[in-house]
Amino acid sequence: MFQRILVPVDGSQRAEQALPVAARIARSSGGSILVLRVVSIPSDFQVYSSVTPAVVQSALEAEQEEAESYLAGLTNQSVLAGLPVHTQVVVGTDQAARSILSTITDQYCDLVVICSHGYTGIKRWALGSVAEKVVHLSPVPVLLLRADHALPLHITAQQQGVIRALVPLDGSAEAKAALEPAAFLVAALAAPGKGALHLMRVVTGTSTHEPDPERQKAALAKVRHYLSTTVEHIRERLIAPSVAPLNLSITWSAVPDGDVATSIVNMAEIGEDTEGAGTPERCDLIAMATHGYSGWQRWVMGSVTERVLHATKVPMLIVRSNVVH
Repeated sequence: MFQRILVPVDGSQRAEQALPVAARIARSSGGSILVLRVVSIPSDFQVYSSVTPAVVQSALEAEQEEAESYLAGLTNQSVLAGLPVHTQVVVGTDQAARSILSTITDQYCDLVVICSHGYTGIKRWALGSVAEKVVHLSPVPVLLLRADHALPLHITAQQQGVIRALVPLDGSAEAKAALEPAAFLVAALAAPGKGALHLMRVVTGTSTHEPDPERQKAALAKVRHYLSTTVEHIRERLIAPSVAPLNLSITWSAVPDGDVATSIVNMAEIGEDTEGAGTPERCDLIAMATHGYSGWQRWVMGSVTERVLHATKVPMLIVRSNVVH
């Protein structure tokens, strides 16, 4: 599924942490990697009106030469050995996100792997949040890594390790758009180990001060039926048909809680007894779909996806849904 993987870097070691992840995916999928560096007019120059165009051009050329040398050094890393790796330097303004988004389209990329800076994810990747803009506007899935929470890429067939993605559902076709990208991602990252999906749905309105036991029971039963039916439909290739051949482990759970975003984060980071497996399981990443090009407008009003993105330390795969009503 992922044949052209874009890795934007900014010269920092944190940003470079995306490379081993991209390499793992590319090896499994038979894909290639494009490492991108955006260079712009040095900020010091922008405060001086007397700086001539010739000086600015000279500075840009120096930045570009340095960036090309830097990227050439990155491609020599052992983790990339044997993979088709390409590099590109884009000379632009200070709108790095815009350059990244243009590259996605121009170079036919189908996945972006980008590393954020800091526990909550997107606060420090070129302040003003380059990563956040890319996540919001990318037409292809974006895997946002956390600098302090690495994916377990050491898995081997002997260790029988599992990489698990949490896919929250809300009953909509749009939310299910994350299923196939998440499945291909965990299969690629886990190879030759085992990939797994855990589907969850939060039963909103059941955590009240005076809960109605019968209403709770009925609501949970309805959601459990929905989740178990969804798993059956995946296995029968009625939905997300490319998932079944991957032979992933698929579990599910219905969570009675009033706060959807908090429940998703807790499920991923802490885990709980899953109804399909019966053992406490944490997840290595969260996969969620957005609704529409502009971002988060319809994934439970109040922006659940964005809240999860800001709150969790777990890597996230953000997928733009193409479902049209």
